[in-house]
Amino acid sequence: MRRVWREIGEALSIPFVPVHNPQNWTRIPTKGRVIVANWGARFAPDLFDTPEARFLHVIRDPRDVLISGARYHEDAPGRSERFLHKARADLGGLTYQQHLRSLPSRDDKLRFEMGEMHQRTLTEMLDWPYGHPRAFDVTFETLMADTGCETFAAALEFFGFDAPEVEVAQKIFFKHALFGGFSDKNSDGTTDRRLNAHVAPGAKRGWRQVFSAEIAEDYCARFGAALVRLGYETDARAWCDAIAPKTAIPEPAHMVQPPPLGLAMGGMA
Repeated sequence: MRRVWREIGEALSIPFVPVHNPQNWTRIPTKGRVIVANWGARFAPDLFDTPEARFLHVIRDPRDVLISGARYHEDAPGRSERFLHKARADLGGLTYQQHLRSLPSRDDKLRFEMGEMHQRTLTEMLDWPYGHPRAFDVTFETLMADTGCETFAAALEFFGFDAPEVEVAQKIFFKHALFGGFSDKNSDGTTDRRLNAHVAPGAKRGWRQVFSAEIAEDYCARFGAALVRLGYETDARAWCDAIAPKTAIPEPAHMVQPPPLGLAMGGMA
């Protein structure tokens, strides 16, 4: 979505300001239109007190977030995710990424991720002020199914974009959507690396194909109530009880055999 909004800003001559780090909050202009993007759910507190501010808040099924996060954190380079490449005493001197890669099975990796970054991410999801009058809340799953771009158009209108601007922005959204241009192959026949690294599994409720009964039980015990609060389940346990033991999907080679130390340290600054 950051790339979508960056291109919308370029097309409509609206400044684009990423503010993932708190020190960047001071970069937000005090006058004129500006698109402010944040990968997490925490914005500068003053923004919520600004009458002109509007928010688009997107959440995804936390179980798919867990799988995506574990997959991404195995390969993310140091320049974009520095915390992954800092040695930690509680991990025996290994970095987050090295430890994650060293774990022998997918379930082990998911359990580790579950107690680390996933817990922080889910806390942010729960802390969002749902129902805020100046926020447009939508799920990732809804946007994935928004093939006519109607939901995205509604968000743009909520922000105050006029009809010609909405049309321009809709085309950009479609170009980057999983059902649109983002689904196209590269010239060499490969898929976009962002799809391979962070979006997969992109299918709705992809966790059903990945979660073992044991991981489902662990997740239910930790975060079952959160799934209900976020609207992804109506019962904290029913979804878990419905998962029967099954033969696991074959794991990628790097998830079965830990890489050599040199490879595990790739991307460190």
